[in-house]
Amino acid sequence: MRVPRPDWLKVRIPGGDNYFELKRIMRGLSLHTVCESARCPNVGECWAHRTATFMILGDLCTRRCGFCAVPKGRPAGEVDLAEPERVAEASERMGLKYVVVTSVDRDDLDDGGATIFARTLEALRRRIADVKIEVLIPDFRGSDEALEIVLAARPDVLNHNIETVPRMYPVARRGSYYDRSLRLLAQSRKIDSAIPTKSGLMAGLGETYEEILGVLGDLAGAGVDIVTIGQYLRPSGEQLPVARFYTPEEFTSLKQEGQKLGIRHVESGPLVRSSYHAHEQSSSLDPSANLQQ
Repeated sequence: MRVPRPDWLKVRIPGGDNYFELKRIMRGLSLHTVCESARCPNVGECWAHRTATFMILGDLCTRRCGFCAVPKGRPAGEVDLAEPERVAEASERMGLKYVVVTSVDRDDLDDGGATIFARTLEALRRRIADVKIEVLIPDFRGSDEALEIVLAARPDVLNHNIETVPRMYPVARRGSYYDRSLRLLAQSRKIDSAIPTKSGLMAGLGETYEEILGVLGDLAGAGVDIVTIGQYLRPSGEQLPVARFYTPEEFTSLKQEGQKLGIRHVESGPLVRSSYHAHEQSSSLDPSANLQQ
């Protein structure tokens, strides 16, 4: 039975000059955004403020997560080595000072795409002075070597989403493993403790409140600095249904519980997404920072 969407999940309809200008920039440079591919409910608000999350390495994902609307398949052809420069050009044209870069899973590549992440960071820093860059990376199939390639390029935030509770992985994250994702976050701190780590999870896939608390405890134990918690919204009829909608009060409670566990910043709310207000989350770790998008 379909669970009706509550009033607090109303979102802005995409439109306006900035929205259409960003769309022209992305299409003109043959770039993808997770905002569009994943059908993010915040695309209208974010693009109106000239913010977007770039999705590199194409738009075909080699994993088949049950919650995600990004197209699935086996990418054909060579990796686009010019893509990093186009991401940097788009960011410059958009006037960005805080850039979020993510990717599809590329299990067909030996390094999972880590080298292209590194080249994208390098290209952004060549074009934009004092740019801050957050990378939202896949699990690279547990490869420490791939993780080291990305960390050596010095992102300002290393993000990897845990997404859901362990029990839900077989249906929600096929091809991924909870322990592997948790280890990646912990390993990032071991390789370079100066780079903050971040993770995100969805509520409403069928987990219990207590299971979410368990994940928060695991993330705190892995030394994660920033955690985002948001309501799962079914992108289309092809993805997993919403099991239930959490109330704003429950999200506030989860934020408080995460803070009690020692997580430095917890962003929790119905429409919170991993990259939503990412610059504000990052600057919260450094009160002296004055980051602008």
